[in-house]
Amino acid sequence: MSEPFRALEFYCGIGGLHYALSRSRVGNSATVVRAFDWDQLACAVYTTNHGPGIAHRVDIGTLDADMLEPLNANLWLLSPACQPYTVLNPQAKGTADPRAQSFLYLIENVLPALAERGTAPARLLVENVAGFETSTTRARVLAVLVKLGFVTRELLLTPLQFGVPNSRLRYYLLAARPSGAFLSSVDSDRILRHIPGRGTDWSDARTSSSPGDPETVGNGVRSLRDYLDRKDAQTMYAVPERVLTKWGRLFDIVLPSATRTCCFTRGYTQLVERAGSILQESEELDTTAMFDKFLLAQANGDVRAVEILRPLRLRYFSPEELLRLFCFEAAGSDSTFRWPEGVSTKTKYRLIGNSVNVLVVSALIQYLCQ
Repeated sequence: MSEPFRALEFYCGIGGLHYALSRSRVGNSATVVRAFDWDQLACAVYTTNHGPGIAHRVDIGTLDADMLEPLNANLWLLSPACQPYTVLNPQAKGTADPRAQSFLYLIENVLPALAERGTAPARLLVENVAGFETSTTRARVLAVLVKLGFVTRELLLTPLQFGVPNSRLRYYLLAARPSGAFLSSVDSDRILRHIPGRGTDWSDARTSSSPGDPETVGNGVRSLRDYLDRKDAQTMYAVPERVLTKWGRLFDIVLPSATRTCCFTRGYTQLVERAGSILQESEELDTTAMFDKFLLAQANGDVRAVEILRPLRLRYFSPEELLRLFCFEAAGSDSTFRWPEGVSTKTKYRLIGNSVNVLVVSALIQYLCQ
């Protein structure tokens, strides 16, 4: 019988990696023995949902081999800060960014020290933003892993490939030693767009020249309607008129029948472009025609032009809806995810936007640990 998995979760956030491990096929024989994050509120949310004694608020850059070795972990799950690599940050600095240093320290200092003692983990999974694959951080991490005898597999995946109507493209790095059958069957010199044995390489229908729609043909992407709250959320999450007046033309607007939303980020409701889609509840109305009418009235000096948009019933997605799109909850289900008392809606959006898609990571853990 194979050894049970004992996992360490670095940059644990609200526990998406924990959920993914528990819902994978190895979940029944796997335990998260310790989770680390610097964000106090994230640790409080983690503890509320996964129990006390697991999440520890700590500067990950202060951990060392002496502290981690007694935990006897054979699986590391890591979701380090993406701000040094994201295209949303024009000042992204990669390895020069202070937020990249703790991750590099773990890989370049702590992991080799554990390997020298024969207590390094046998498997690692790293999640980050698309764009990490072009960074110098990636090159440095791969160099260390190869030197330590790990075989690696890199992937770029989106929840669309798993039937979820959200285009959150993410980079994943898997590493194992000894290599195991899961890596030996495919080349390791290119970044895959699918999990081997599960479909084919994904391509974006908006930029693909091939016939058909690779996002929907054959993989059954569900409509957003399955992920929406059953109660009317229009009043609580309506987009303010002042925001629509100034920025409304820049929103990505989707209908309940849609099978795609933009990537939701930690800046959702605070930023307009590239922060996530908003919902138009009135499906029978033509979005473009209504905005054309609004913009014309605005250009003619109508101070109440924004009232033209009111029938569209535009609103933000609720935190509960985003939890379903991130697969913390099943589509169409009532929420069992709990928030500590006093957590603001703004903070909920920030913490969800920093998290992972549970369904995608769960499939990767199954592939990594099979």
